[in-house]
Amino acid sequence: MKHPVSFFLILFLLALAAGCASPPAQFYTLTVTAQGQAPVAAPNAAPYAVAIGPVSIPATVDRPQFTVRMGPNRVAIDEFNRWAEPLGEGIARVLAGDLAVLLGTPQVASTLETFHPDYRITVGIERFESGPGRSVLIEAVWRIGRQGGAAPLSGRTLAIEPAPGAGFEGLAAAHSAALLKVSREMAAAIRAEAATP
Repeated sequence: MKHPVSFFLILFLLALAAGCASPPAQFYTLTVTAQGQAPVAAPNAAPYAVAIGPVSIPATVDRPQFTVRMGPNRVAIDEFNRWAEPLGEGIARVLAGDLAVLLGTPQVASTLETFHPDYRITVGIERFESGPGRSVLIEAVWRIGRQGGAAPLSGRTLAIEPAPGAGFEGLAAAHSAALLKVSREMAAAIRAEAATP
């Protein structure tokens, strides 16, 4: 008869080996991709401050794990490929960074309580879809309010970008490029409104 301690030691070692067989989690971030691009519609810096936020996102993607589109009515949650920050915060950060470049001003930030902007942009991400090896899709509804009681501006942007490669890093890069398209349309709306007498 085998010693009970040896039996439990073998079980422990088997469980430890099974745990070591799991792949490590990989973490990804969205990035500002507007660097090196000229400001929208004018070479001069915008003389006003802009705040981004809040940004709302669909519940299906409001999680650390990547949600990938598997079919018209099916998604998969990938446990080993994750966002390094809350997705809504990452989207707000990238939109602010892109707008700062496109408007030619450092006076753009995610919503801060002590920040009193000339323009405040709220964003509702209605679709944030990832197709590994195919493409990504972002559909955003945005509203730009201005201090002084002027009527707000609103718009909807649909951005589809090809995903370079089959990996999740390509998906993060494609989503960053799609957010740049959203930023371009918002920047153009702000420039047009600011130029109106």
